[in-house]
Amino acid sequence: MDPFCWQIYWVLLSVLSVPAFVFSHGDGDHDHPTMYTIDGVSVNKTELDKYLDRCMLGVSHKDKPSKEAYLYEQCQPWKDRACCDSDTTERLHRNPTWYNFDWNHCKQKMSEECKLWMRQDLCFYECSPNVGPWLVEHKITIRDERFMGVPLCKSECDKWFDACKNDFTCKDDWSKGWNWTMGSNQCPEGSVCETIQTKFKTADNFCENIWGGSFEVVDDSESCMALWFNNANPNDEVARKKALELLGVNGQPPQGQHPVLYLTLSLLLILTSYLFS
Repeated sequence: MDPFCWQIYWVLLSVLSVPAFVFSHGDGDHDHPTMYTIDGVSVNKTELDKYLDRCMLGVSHKDKPSKEAYLYEQCQPWKDRACCDSDTTERLHRNPTWYNFDWNHCKQKMSEECKLWMRQDLCFYECSPNVGPWLVEHKITIRDERFMGVPLCKSECDKWFDACKNDFTCKDDWSKGWNWTMGSNQCPEGSVCETIQTKFKTADNFCENIWGGSFEVVDDSESCMALWFNNANPNDEVARKKALELLGVNGQPPQGQHPVLYLTLSLLLILTSYLFS
């Protein structure tokens, strides 16, 4: 038999053992990592915490979520486990702008009903400990990361849109394209102030595009997040489910590993068939 094929065979066996080891033992820093048993499957705590025990890298965010004795008004629901502190939540309620972003960028002032929802969105942005599985790199002045595609419950989106649909804006994506020469967001030249309903057309389009894809609207029957809640945070379970999916606990290999794993397995099967036929 071809010695070269045997060499490749043993190399592939070695490669195949690496993903399994890394997944079973995390980063290799500990001989005996702490393991959780979830739905009958062992999960490395260190790997899980990379998604669930961290905060977004932003100028006002903590490194890790922790309990707060007090959070201001609308941000209060996050006090048991928050990525914000009380000072941040009070300032975002009291300041007329946040990070120099002005909701009143059209001559028509924003309604109080819409402000309530925009402020709740800010509380979620600053305080939520549940966005880890959706964080991506995004280096700008106020942060090094942002969340993308967080599943937002359809019912929440509809209420947010209903509260704001008669308010005015000049842009259908508030995450970019503003004129900042005066120090705050000004409508770009040539833009027209219209109602949010005219500019965005639908609730789903509004929620998904107002912040450039931060949210993805999903049916309430699916795993989705709430901006408003009382008592226990329902978003904990949504984040946990997504983290387990990313770690492969749903029966699939961890995301990022499976292409190499499948290719290695395929090549190994072909070689095995050839060498032992």
